[in-house]
Amino acid sequence: MSIRIRLLLSFSAVVAVAIVLFVLTAFLSSVAVTGDMRSISSFYNIHYSIHPLTDEEESIFLDLKYLAKQDPAQLNDQELLASYDLKLKMVQAGLFVRQDDTITYASPSLAEPKMGEALPQYDAANYTIRSTLNVGNRFFSYAKFDFPFPNGEQGSLYVMRERSPWTEIVRTLLPILIVVLLAVILLTGLLLYRYVTRSIVRPLDVLRRSAEQIKEGDLQFELKPQSRDEIGQLSMTFEEMRRRLNESIQLQLQYEDNRKQLISNISHDLKTPIATIKGYVEGIRDGLANTPERLDKYVGTIHDKVTDMGRLVDELLLYSKLDLKREPYSFETIDLATFAQDAAEEIGFELGGQGIQVEYEMTANTAPFDKAVIMADRAKLKRVVDNLVQNSAKFMDKEMKRITLRVGIDAGASAAVLEVEDNGAGMRGEVLPHVFERFYRGDDARSTHTGGSGLGLAIAKQIVEGHGGTIEAESSVGAGTTIRIRVPLAEGNADMRAGGGE
Repeated sequence: MSIRIRLLLSFSAVVAVAIVLFVLTAFLSSVAVTGDMRSISSFYNIHYSIHPLTDEEESIFLDLKYLAKQDPAQLNDQELLASYDLKLKMVQAGLFVRQDDTITYASPSLAEPKMGEALPQYDAANYTIRSTLNVGNRFFSYAKFDFPFPNGEQGSLYVMRERSPWTEIVRTLLPILIVVLLAVILLTGLLLYRYVTRSIVRPLDVLRRSAEQIKEGDLQFELKPQSRDEIGQLSMTFEEMRRRLNESIQLQLQYEDNRKQLISNISHDLKTPIATIKGYVEGIRDGLANTPERLDKYVGTIHDKVTDMGRLVDELLLYSKLDLKREPYSFETIDLATFAQDAAEEIGFELGGQGIQVEYEMTANTAPFDKAVIMADRAKLKRVVDNLVQNSAKFMDKEMKRITLRVGIDAGASAAVLEVEDNGAGMRGEVLPHVFERFYRGDDARSTHTGGSGLGLAIAKQIVEGHGGTIEAESSVGAGTTIRIRVPLAEGNADMRAGGGE
């Protein structure tokens, strides 16, 4: 059963229960007032007609009725009638006596000019002795008795009590009020049903259609919540699920593309040295290395290519571990300035034979400092510096080749800054966003004349991010390249900044 039908049945049940309770209440009220259980209509028809007088008034009426039967001539005695009227007045009632068409006695407390016209006609059989009447804007309930006077004239006596005019209005309008009440209940139910349908069923229908789109693989849409209630919160959660699912699928597609590219890159990088090794091995087998010198050359080349392949496999394995967060770090407190200075001396000794000068200096663009203490894995940080320096060394094109290591403090970011700057060929602007991608070499042909695995900068980025830092590149064609690393300062390093060290 759909929610729409269940809501409709629920509201219908509410209306039905309300009607039943109302009818039951009206019936019980009529029974309580009239004492008549035959029908609810008795509540309107009998009303004051059954009990027009109170017990005191009814007692006086019975006395007057007895006089009318036994000695009607006494009902012409004004003093007697005045004494009865006084008793009635004490209980807020009054007395009227009529002889033929003339009112011979009228209670002053109930005086009404048109009373004579409003009084009911003579009824010798006294079929109706209790009822109500309206005189002008006044409403009365009465008990009457018709009798003959000794001279044969028709006589009538009335014991009357004035009631509130609003009672008659309610009595007249009550059926209309009941109909209006029922109409209001029905209208309220319909409006409530329409409101709940618009606020619940429609948003759920939108969610259903959105789920069908996701089932069909369509995630390129946006689900906007129409309210802030539970349905709106459900829509927001559904939209967040769709967005994350879309991001996950896009990331999976990117991973798949990267996997294909990785396989292609590995195949390319292994194909060349394998072909070289194969060629030299075939040369040795065919007897081309017929001299000790040529044999040494062939064997040396094979050894170099195998070494390159081993290095490629090692770097690929390291990158995979870093990418999967499975490479452990051994953090310790390191002064980045001392570390960079030692690295510059060591690397400068290694690259001196290639005519490359390696320098260390403190950057002038940051806050002054004595120490830049960080928490780092010394071996992995050294790997980062080696990779960056080796990458710079590949692209030197100046007569004076220079690589500079700079260390500074970024006080605003509470980070130590390490820069590796060279005066090499530089890179184009469109290349910079991709230099830290694996196997990226910045040229379409992926020439390998500079050597390397294409993983050096990607590994450097993974290690820096593993330290909670960032890495970026700046370059100008012909002017050189600067790689900038920021690593958070160790806690308690504040006293070592701005000349606060030892």
